[in-house]
Amino acid sequence: MSSTKETSIRISEIFGPTIQGEGLLIGVPTVFVRTGGCDYRCSWCDTLHAVDSQYRDDWKPMSVDAIWRDVTALSGGTPLTVSLSGGNPAIQPLGALIDRGHDAGYRFALETQGSIAKAWFADLDYLVLSPKPPSSGMQTDWQAFESCLAAARKGPQIALKVVIFDDADYAYAKDAATRFPDLPIYLQPGNHTPPPPDDDDAVVDIDGVMDRMLWLVDKVSSDRWFDVRVLPQLHVLLWGNKRGV
Repeated sequence: MSSTKETSIRISEIFGPTIQGEGLLIGVPTVFVRTGGCDYRCSWCDTLHAVDSQYRDDWKPMSVDAIWRDVTALSGGTPLTVSLSGGNPAIQPLGALIDRGHDAGYRFALETQGSIAKAWFADLDYLVLSPKPPSSGMQTDWQAFESCLAAARKGPQIALKVVIFDDADYAYAKDAATRFPDLPIYLQPGNHTPPPPDDDDAVVDIDGVMDRMLWLVDKVSSDRWFDVRVLPQLHVLLWGNKRGV
């Protein structure tokens, strides 16, 4: 168990309940706790309001008690899945929040690129590791990634998720699957049109997203890559890039 010491967590937004839009828990009713801050800056990031330091003043330092009041108010006190996202939520001290929620019967999922390992990964119910492919402009430190797996030990259910825009990203995903053959892997077509973070009416290139989805389905089928899961970003199809849904 993690320490229950009172601590401050930088929060970009807390919202829900809605459904998880991607990966291992797609379609699952969820409350989202989105932290502020990230050690990456991906070229196609669609959550700049939780990443870029120019929005730092919008990130609210909150105690575990304050966060939990918001989560329970949104969920009506009925236990469900809480998604810890960002930015990179691994930057923040989330162990005490996880302990608090588990005591009340809630489940916790974390999505991170696998660049920072924390001991409290072992307390999660679900860990989605989403290494960033070449189109992101970032470099993967596979040693740090493996440290995240080691920190999780046999605690949470673990899966890989890779965003795919092109052939280079696809080759990267194949390599990741080869490196970690025991982990299920989810592929999703990327969204090339992230809006300004305060633009709730931005139009997403849905046709482009679906074209990449069809290309990706054909690609895995022709390669006979039969132990992969190909999914859309369901939240993008439903709500575009609006915040808080």
